[in-house]
Amino acid sequence: MLTSLSIKNYALIDHLKVDFNDGFSIITGETGAGKSILLGGLSLILGKRADLSSLKDDTKKCIIEAVFNIEKYKLEALFKAEDFDYEGQTIIRREILPSGKSRAFVNDSPVNLSSLQLLGERLIDIHSQHQTMQLTNNDYQFQVIDALAKNDDILKNYKQELRVLKKLEKEYKELLNFKAEAIKEHDYNSFLLSELVEANLVNDELQALEEEYETLNNIENIQEKLSEAEQLLGDEQMGALTALTALKNALQKLSSYSVKYEDVYKRAESSFIELDDIFSEITSLQEAIDADPNRLEVVDARLKMLHNLMQKHVVSEVSELIEIKNKLQEKVAVTENLDDSIKAKQSEINSKEKQLNTIALQITKQRNAVIPELKTQLETLLSSLGMPNAQFKIDLSLSSTFLANGKDELSFLFSANKGGNFNEFKKAASGGELSRIMLAIKSVLANYIQLPTIMFDEIDTGVSGEISNKMGDIMLQMSKTMQVFSITHLPQVAAKGHSHFKVYKEDVNEVTQTNLVKLNHDERIVEIAQMLGGTEMSTSAIAHAKDLLN
Repeated sequence: MLTSLSIKNYALIDHLKVDFNDGFSIITGETGAGKSILLGGLSLILGKRADLSSLKDDTKKCIIEAVFNIEKYKLEALFKAEDFDYEGQTIIRREILPSGKSRAFVNDSPVNLSSLQLLGERLIDIHSQHQTMQLTNNDYQFQVIDALAKNDDILKNYKQELRVLKKLEKEYKELLNFKAEAIKEHDYNSFLLSELVEANLVNDELQALEEEYETLNNIENIQEKLSEAEQLLGDEQMGALTALTALKNALQKLSSYSVKYEDVYKRAESSFIELDDIFSEITSLQEAIDADPNRLEVVDARLKMLHNLMQKHVVSEVSELIEIKNKLQEKVAVTENLDDSIKAKQSEINSKEKQLNTIALQITKQRNAVIPELKTQLETLLSSLGMPNAQFKIDLSLSSTFLANGKDELSFLFSANKGGNFNEFKKAASGGELSRIMLAIKSVLANYIQLPTIMFDEIDTGVSGEISNKMGDIMLQMSKTMQVFSITHLPQVAAKGHSHFKVYKEDVNEVTQTNLVKLNHDERIVEIAQMLGGTEMSTSAIAHAKDLLN
C-alpha cells in the first residue's frame, strides 16, 4: 500500500507531503484544482517518462518520492530478478533535473525506467474511464478467470514444463540442422578417418623412426668410426686400455707407500673400468649393426607418410594426428548415430507433450468450473450498477498448440441490452459501461487475490446518485482487503471513505499553487455539503452531508 507521497517542484506543486492510511481514501476538489497534477506526479513514480515542462521552477530539480508497504505483495522474486534491494517499506524516488535528465531510485539504488514500470504495475493500478481497454486484452481476461480458479500453482508448473518442452524442441531442431550439415561432411570425414586409422599411429614414434633412419642411412660411416674407436681402445700395442693397464700396475706398486698414492691408483683403476666398459659397449654396437636396405626403405616410407599426414592436417606431432583421428571418430560416430539421437529426442518431446497435455486439461477443467460463477457475480454486480440486462458469454475452446498459459483459446463476449447480440467489449459497451464492468471485475478479483493499491479516477462520472451510491459501496467493500482511492465529484461516494483528502489551489505571493490536505470530520461535512449544494451551503445541505457521513 502507498503510505506516503512527497512532491517537490512539479507543475503547480511547490512542496507537498501527505501520509495515507489503508482502507478507502477519497480525493475531491473543484475542476482544475490539480487532481490530474497529483496523478501525473504519481505516474512518474510508476515509471512514466519525464517531461522538462513539468518543472515548476526550471532552475531546480523536481523530486517525487513515495513510500510503499509491500510486505503482503510477495515481490521478493521480482526484486531479486531486477536486482533491487528488497525492503518491506520500499521507497521509490524520481528526480527530473533542470538539464532534462531523469533519474529513478528504488531503496536508494538507481534503476532504469523499464524495471521501474515493471515494479510500478505491481504497486498501483490507476484506473479511469479512458483506461478500461485492459478489459479487451485476452491475457487480462485469463487472469480474471485463473484468479477465481486458483490456478496460480498449476500455471507455474505448466510454464516451467513448457520451458522444458521449448528447450527440447530447440535441441531437436539443432539435431536436424546438424544432421543436414553432417551428411555433407560425412564422406569427407570418413575418408580422413580411414586414412588416419590405416596409418596405425603410435605416440612418440616419430623420434624413434627418425633416429633409426639416420642410423640406417649412415651405416658405413658408423661402422668405420666404431671400428676406429675399438682399435684406439683395444690395440695390444698402442691401445688406450693397454697403456692404462701399465699405468694402473705402476701406481699399484706405489699405493702401499702413502694414502695419496693409493688415491691416484684408485682413480686410475676407476678410469680403466670405465674405458673397459666403453670398449665392451663399442664391441656390442659393432656386432649389432647391420646394413639393411629393405628396412631403410620401410622406415623412409613410414616417415614420408607421417610427414605427409602432418602437413595435410597442419600439425607437428603424431600425438596431434591421434587427437584429430579421435575427433573424426566422434564426428563420424555422431553422424552415423544421429538418427538414434533424433529418435530419442523426439521421444522426449512426445513424453513432455503428454505431460503438458495432462496439466493443460486440468487448467481447462478448473477454468470451466468457475466460469458460471464469474458470470453470475459480474451480472449481479452490474445489475446493481444500473445494467440489469448485462450478460456475459465466456467460452473456452481447445487449441491444437501449447500456448503461454495453457491450451485454451478464450472468447469473452458481452451484451448490454436484452435481446442484443454478444460482441467484444469495445463494440458492445460504452465508456461509462466499461468503467462499471471494470469496477465489477476488480471487485470480484479482490475476493480471490491480493490486488495492488487501486486508484479510481472519476469512474463514477455521469452516473445517477443511486448508482454512484452502489459504486461507493463496492469500492468500500474492496477496501477491506486492499487500499482503494477514489477521485470523485459525487458526495454519495465521498461520504463512504475512511479518509478524505482535498485538492485545492491557492495564490501564494501572486503565484498559483496546488496543494493536498487531509480533512477532519467537520471539514468533511463542509466539503460534502458544498458538493451537494455549491459554495452557498444551505442548512439542508449540511444536514444531508451529516446524514451521508453517518
